[in-house]
Amino acid sequence: MTEIITDADIRARLTAADAVAAMRAAVLAEDLVAPPRVSTGLGDGRMVFTVGGRPGHWYGFRSYDTLGLADGEQAVVLHDGTTGRIAGIAVGELLGQFRTGALGGVAVDAIARRDASTLGVVGTGAQAYAQVWAIGAVRALTDVTVYGRDPVRRNAFVDRLRSELAVPARAVDTPGEAATGRDIVVLATNSGTPVIDDAWLSPGTAVTTLGPKQRGRAEFAAALAERATLLTTDSPTQLTAYDPPFVIADTPAADRVVPLRAVLTGEAPRPADHDIRLYFSVGLAGTEVALLAYLLGLS
Repeated sequence: MTEIITDADIRARLTAADAVAAMRAAVLAEDLVAPPRVSTGLGDGRMVFTVGGRPGHWYGFRSYDTLGLADGEQAVVLHDGTTGRIAGIAVGELLGQFRTGALGGVAVDAIARRDASTLGVVGTGAQAYAQVWAIGAVRALTDVTVYGRDPVRRNAFVDRLRSELAVPARAVDTPGEAATGRDIVVLATNSGTPVIDDAWLSPGTAVTTLGPKQRGRAEFAAALAERATLLTTDSPTQLTAYDPPFVIADTPAADRVVPLRAVLTGEAPRPADHDIRLYFSVGLAGTEVALLAYLLGLS
């Protein structure tokens, strides 16, 4: 029988540590099939699909629309890789959010200094929350600074981090205060213009960027990538499929982007302690299905 998974089920059954472990396994899987996302017109909006799988284990897809009628809600359909039957369907927002957060946790664990303990967050939405949720599973956070343009939302976000994640968080009044002197910086905004100056970053900072990152619309400047020694992404395939192109496409920095898998395996050298490291979160196809497969015992 097909199991239906809701956000309430995910809250009850999925820990940050387990989600990070599942995403690490997915990134390391040599047989993961993960093509770029595809979309089709839908009147005033479009339907977007990501598909993926591990042959003989599981396969499936995620779908969502851009109409904005049910912002954030998605469907993830999991097939048993041996029988083809639909083993599970997840409906809601949390599976996608926690999958992205867990991939960020894998990236931070791979690129941040081992002693990293301070975190700066620019953004106060669901994706920002999921990043803190996952990063707290891979690093012992001692101080979290948060900036968002709306002071009411900013303070509410800090209260949520404190109460739900037991994170020592505090609100700050500028993005510079959020990013300066931090071991880890998370950019999780919808901004089409840079939200931080790379001059604010201390040597050895690890930065993850989740928001816009296309030419003409990006939450960070190309100068950040030029300064970074290590550039990595969960999906080089998706990165090169952007239209308009990736913000650093056709620049020398673009040639230095390595797959997150190569960082995890050691194929990509670990940077020196003083080096800036940068992770581009773009959405490795199939990982939503992989997380559902983990929850249902198929991985």
